[in-house]
Parts: sequence; C-alpha cells; structure tokens
Amino acid sequence: MTASLTSQQLVHLDQARRDFAKATRVLKETRTLTATNTFQAYLRVPDSDLVIALHAPGPWADDQEIRAVVASYDGRVVLDETVDNGSPLSGSKVGGNGQRYAQVFRRRPEVNVVIHVHTPYLGGWASAHRVLPIRYAASQRVTLARELPIYIDRRQPESAFIVEKIEENPHTPAILEANGGATFWGQGILQAAKLILLVEEGAYFQGLAEIFGGSREFGPGVLEQQWKMTGLWEQGQKLLEAAA
Repeated sequence: MTASLTSQQLVHLDQARRDFAKATRVLKETRTLTATNTFQAYLRVPDSDLVIALHAPGPWADDQEIRAVVASYDGRVVLDETVDNGSPLSGSKVGGNGQRYAQVFRRRPEVNVVIHVHTPYLGGWASAHRVLPIRYAASQRVTLARELPIYIDRRQPESAFIVEKIEENPHTPAILEANGGATFWGQGILQAAKLILLVEEGAYFQGLAEIFGGSREFGPGVLEQQWKMTGLWEQGQKLLEAAA
C-alpha cells in the first residue's frame, strides 16, 4: 500500500519512525512513561489530509518494532504496518487513527503533531481533577503557558476541547485527561517529547511540594530569567504587561 504515498511522504514517514523510536527510548529510560508504555503520536503529513499514527509497543508485545498506520481524516487507511497481535493500531481501529485528532489538524494549522501519553505524576494530577500550574523553572523556560487545563467532561470530544483551549490561549501546549494521562501537541515528535519529559519532572516536584504546603509562584525576576534563556522573553513580557 506504500504505492499510495509519494516518495516525499515516504521520507517523512521514515523520519517519523526514527524520531518516535528515539522519543520512546528516552521516555522509557527516564521512567517518564508508566509501565504500560502508553505513548502515541499522530503526525500531520504535509499538504495532505493524512496522519501518521505511531504507538509504543506494549510491555507484553513480542514484536517491539515501531510500526505505523497512515490514514486520512475521514478514516481511509493508506498504509497499515501493524500485525494482528492486540496492538491498539490493529484491526477495526486502524482508520480511527486518522480521525482521532482530525479536528485539531483541520482547525489549527500550526499543530503538526498530537501526542497522547501516560506519565506517573501528570497522571496523578489528572486523577485529582486539578489544573497543573507550571511552577518548575525548567518547564516554564520552554513555554509561555502558565498552566495545563484539565479535560473532565468526555461528552465533549477531546479534539474539540483541545481546539477550545488553544483558541483561549494559543500558548497552551497540553491538557491533562481526567482519570487518565495527558495530551501534548506541537511542531514535531521530538520537540513535544522533550516538553513531556520536562513537564512530567515539574509535576513530580510539585507533587512532592504538596507535602510541605504546596508549590509557590515564582519569585521576582524568575520568569524574565527563564524566558531570556530560550528567547521567549519579548513575548512573555507582553503577556505579563497585558495581565497586569
């Protein structure tokens, strides 16, 4: 079925597999992922209505190779590399990989990848139904968002909730999924995966801080210091002035 993909799209697919394999390895080795290895990336194929879907193999899978599904926003399957071994990419769910975040890709052209992930401490915040304020300097320096919203009412599709939150604040990079994991989005697989690692680390420290009365807001000058390190200060300063 690869004949349905252009040579450029096949190059894009190959790079996606490599990036996803690296992200999976790093997140597993740093114990960022939970034991079930719930880590799924949905990557836009440029200039098309196609999505590359990649899922980390489960801990019980004999086949640990990274395999992909390419499907359209309406569920048409263009490529299916999976094997029928209970993979969440296999069987009747294959076409749904193109549909799952189609609304996000249609409505938000700046989003190139959506990643769903289960991590221990983000999962803890999600189970508590609490918005996660970003109060860890290493997390804050790479995003202008000050918190991650919580998605509770599943009668609203997750993709619609994501679009709603981006429209409210275009700097929001992720949501927590109540009683589940978290969903991140961004420019590419590795960029989003690096953010997952940092935000999970922040959720860990902030969770520990609950023992001592909870994490506190940054002190004077911290936001300027952190955002200057990553070139976000000019935008961040405008946001702070608007909020004052």
